[in-house]
Amino acid sequence: MTSAVGVGKPSLAARLDRLPVGRIHLVAVICVGLGFFFDTYEVFLAGTLSAVLQRSFGFGGDSLKLLLASAFVGQFAGALVLGRLADRIGRRNSFLLNLLIYSVFSLVGGLAPNVEVLVGARFLAGMGLGAELTLGDSYLSDLLPPRVRGRLIAVAYTIGFLGVPAAGFLGRGLVARSPFGVDGWRWMFFLGALGAVLVWALRRVLPESPRWLESVGRHEEADRIVTAWEADAVRRGHALSEPVPVPAPTAPPETAPRRPPFRVLFTGPFLRRTVMAWIMNVMSAIGYYGFGTIATLVLVAKGYTVLTSLSFLALTYIGYPLGSLLSLPVIERFERRAIVAVSASGMAVTGLLFGFAGSGTTVVLWGTLFTLISNVYSNGYHVFTAELYPTAVRATAVGAAYALSRLVTAALPFVLIPVLDHAGSGAVFTVVAAALVILALDVLALGPRTTGLPVDQAVALPRQQPAPAPTARELTPALELDQPGGPRHA
Repeated sequence: MTSAVGVGKPSLAARLDRLPVGRIHLVAVICVGLGFFFDTYEVFLAGTLSAVLQRSFGFGGDSLKLLLASAFVGQFAGALVLGRLADRIGRRNSFLLNLLIYSVFSLVGGLAPNVEVLVGARFLAGMGLGAELTLGDSYLSDLLPPRVRGRLIAVAYTIGFLGVPAAGFLGRGLVARSPFGVDGWRWMFFLGALGAVLVWALRRVLPESPRWLESVGRHEEADRIVTAWEADAVRRGHALSEPVPVPAPTAPPETAPRRPPFRVLFTGPFLRRTVMAWIMNVMSAIGYYGFGTIATLVLVAKGYTVLTSLSFLALTYIGYPLGSLLSLPVIERFERRAIVAVSASGMAVTGLLFGFAGSGTTVVLWGTLFTLISNVYSNGYHVFTAELYPTAVRATAVGAAYALSRLVTAALPFVLIPVLDHAGSGAVFTVVAAALVILALDVLALGPRTTGLPVDQAVALPRQQPAPAPTARELTPALELDQPGGPRHA
């Protein structure tokens, strides 16, 4: 009879969590961060160029709303489909697929002869990037030890948020020029396509997530990858001490375990987290992306020229990477939910001040403070969201939450532009502030503690419990919580 507890080889999760930070962790952070760069670049691209594109193609308000919404509708579809796909085909394969889709259709967008083609290309490019944040958060959460997980994910986002000022300053520098006889705005799409191809090539060196491999029954492959990382750590002079006694190893199942169904997100301990995450993502879309989607139009409505508005925005966009840097010393010191709630409240205040600002100096001041605080928020939000679910459903769950935020963001032009036209910029940012206050209350009331916890111990991992005999009743799949007192023990 096998003992329930042993002192043999530690679990793969424990082996990953005890690893010192090494080359593979740093390469993963850089490669994922570069992918985030193109996600943020794409998200802020149309908002930055909205007035320029409207003038270039001569379209009206309805077409402008469709153009601003198109990439976010695509990201909604991509986050939903590719996020689920990542739990089936793996993080690495999904990484390569989504960047390839984005690169192709970013190129098509740059060549667009009319607004209809541009809207379609932006939808498909957005679909390619829809799962980028989902996959990045899931992959890094799978890989990074809990003691540095938050800080290193924040580093990846700091790299990523350089894409926002890049979009701002490129917009400011290119819109008035036509290099080689090609409109400057088209070069912004071409550069996005070229850069994504380079990142795609870099990502081919990344290994698959060992946690994901184990979750689908590919135990030997997962063990081989982690063993190589352990050997590298030993060569670098690190002693890998054995953890406390762990459950004795059992024979792997003959077939790969069945993937938990989507409905598991609404059962047991997941229900509260899913409700919290979905409310957070809806309000985050209004509060965070509302600024990037409509800021240029707000400044034009205040009476500034298109070029002056782009100059102001380029300056305020510097706050995005600076805010991400500012999050590094605090991300591991305080609870994620506290960081999210406090920074969301700060965004509400500075957003209102930006909306009511009456001079160029105050526009840049409050806009920069808003973007700075918003990326302390963003890093806390992304780390927190990825820590809510275990490996088997992480990409699916996070992808669904992100998809919802993208769908709401797609609707923002149809809500905020009429508010801007009829009530002014102050009313727009009153809506933004209200959403951020709701977000803070939601996270404080329903958010769990996750800081410093092993990523698969923050909540019980659902698993299918094998039956001793295949009776008719037991042919129906059942999920049992991986803790005493779960539903099947009741």
